[in-house]
Amino acid sequence: MDFKDTTKEAEFRKKCHDWLDANAPKKDSSKAISGVNDETEYLAEAAKWQKKKYDAGWAMLHWPKEYGGINASPIERIIWGQEESKFDVPRGVYDIGLGMCGPVLMEYATEEQKQRYLPPMAEGKEIWCQLFSEPSAGSDVAGLRSKAVKDGDNWIINGQKVWTSGAHYSDFGILVVRHDPDAEKHKGLTFFFLDMKSPGIEVRPIKQITGTSNFNEVYFNDVVIPDSQRLGEIGDGWKVAITTLMNERLAVGDANGVDVEDAFKLAKKQDDEGDTLINDGSVRDSIADWYCEAKGLSNTKLRTMSALSKGETPGPEASITKIVSANKLQSIGNFGIDSMDMAGMLRSDEGVSRSFQNAWLGAPGLRIAGGTDEILKNIIAERILGLPQDPRADKGVAFKDIPSGN
Repeated sequence: MDFKDTTKEAEFRKKCHDWLDANAPKKDSSKAISGVNDETEYLAEAAKWQKKKYDAGWAMLHWPKEYGGINASPIERIIWGQEESKFDVPRGVYDIGLGMCGPVLMEYATEEQKQRYLPPMAEGKEIWCQLFSEPSAGSDVAGLRSKAVKDGDNWIINGQKVWTSGAHYSDFGILVVRHDPDAEKHKGLTFFFLDMKSPGIEVRPIKQITGTSNFNEVYFNDVVIPDSQRLGEIGDGWKVAITTLMNERLAVGDANGVDVEDAFKLAKKQDDEGDTLINDGSVRDSIADWYCEAKGLSNTKLRTMSALSKGETPGPEASITKIVSANKLQSIGNFGIDSMDMAGMLRSDEGVSRSFQNAWLGAPGLRIAGGTDEILKNIIAERILGLPQDPRADKGVAFKDIPSGN
């Protein structure tokens, strides 16, 4: 692995940093991002920031120019993300659309559709979501049960999706559904994109323990989707979905929030019966463990960067990022609350206390989103360590004949 920027990469990194330094405030972990707590205000701030990047040519670096990008290399995309993460800007609203929906449209949509949907996506005018998970098939995407029935030039969709991030404020979404229950689990799926304001779509936000409602249940009741909005061939839904999931490794993965530096700062000033927490041996042990995990994650990302710089595709080892970062975030959040004794359970509108509370309350959801810990561990076990697969009852069987709890 080559951890150093090449001369060209170093020049690009400086260019990114200089623009960000002139246009965005530095990050302050003791405050809410952009000083905004209300979702409506946050969406407005995110739209302004996305438009600002778009106008300056930083919105979607690796996309072709005709769709709003600058034809940057994959490694330059990573460098931009690293530099942007150092600043206090609204992120996350457009990650799914730009990082997962956009690449799928780029590969499977018609040229007319690309011209219509990609530039507004990059500019921040339209937000996209991903409609994959279902109540009976969370991390087992191919086990989904939502139905698609062909009706002339249209498809009629019925079913339910769950844990759909941002569905309540999204304009469009990508959707995978089952068109043939007589086919094997992975072969009876078809992929579409759709307008989230279509008649028959009902979005129900899920109230989270953090007090926010980022996730949603989405119901489809006789929703009509034109066949022209199908991505890929009929029955190629799993193949198209894999394209999305492969891009997910770069689009999302890190569990953002308080980190080892925040825990270290807190330990140096937090009172512990007349002394500071940093002088407690068990606290120092925990901080050392989190530091090692953070450095391990950093080096794993450098491995991805090294592969990208050589024109290679990142492998399944990227699955380790979310496993480690989400569990680390939960552990550090727990430490922050415990260190404040009973006061740690009191909510505050801003400051250090809230940052640790949000980490502790929100991290369990991150251990589910984008693949549960267990699923990601299976990927690592089978595809990196070469361990045998678990026995499967669905191989060579029509989906309708797979044993289930129904």
